[in-house]
Amino acid sequence: MAKIDVSKVAEILKKNQIDPSVLRRVIEEMNLAVQPDPGDDEKPPAVKKQFVVLLSDPEGRMPKNDFVAWVLQLPENESPATTAERVFRSAYDYNTTKKGRLHPIKTVGEALENVPAKHFKEAEVWVKTKVPVLVVKTDNEIPKE
Repeated sequence: MAKIDVSKVAEILKKNQIDPSVLRRVIEEMNLAVQPDPGDDEKPPAVKKQFVVLLSDPEGRMPKNDFVAWVLQLPENESPATTAERVFRSAYDYNTTKKGRLHPIKTVGEALENVPAKHFKEAEVWVKTKVPVLVVKTDNEIPKE
C-alpha cells in the first residue's frame, strides 16, 4: 500500500474545496492515526555479551594433548568463572521437567547438546556451539618467513 504524507492529503482536500471545518477534523484524525503508540516499540536494551570458551579437559591433559570445548556467551558484566555454574543450573532446571525426568542430563556435553535454549536463557548463558569443537593450541608467535 502506498504511503502519502498528511500535508499532501490536506493540499488535495483543499484543492477540491472541502469545507474547512471538515478538513480540520480529517487532518486532526490523520495526524493522530500516524503517531506511534507510546508503548509499542519500547524494548529493554539488549544485553551486552562476552564470548567464553568452556574447555572439556576431564583428565587434566590440557598442556600436552588435543581437547574439545564449547563456545558460550554470558553478560559482559558477569564473571566468566560462573559459566560452569550457569550450565549446571540450566541442566538442573531441565531435569525437573517431564522430559528431563524421562531422559535426565548427566554430563556437561549432554546439557549443551540437549537442553533447550529457554533453560539457558533463564541462567543468562547462550550456547553458541551445541557440539564440541576442537581446540588448537598455539604459542602465540608468528614464525619468520
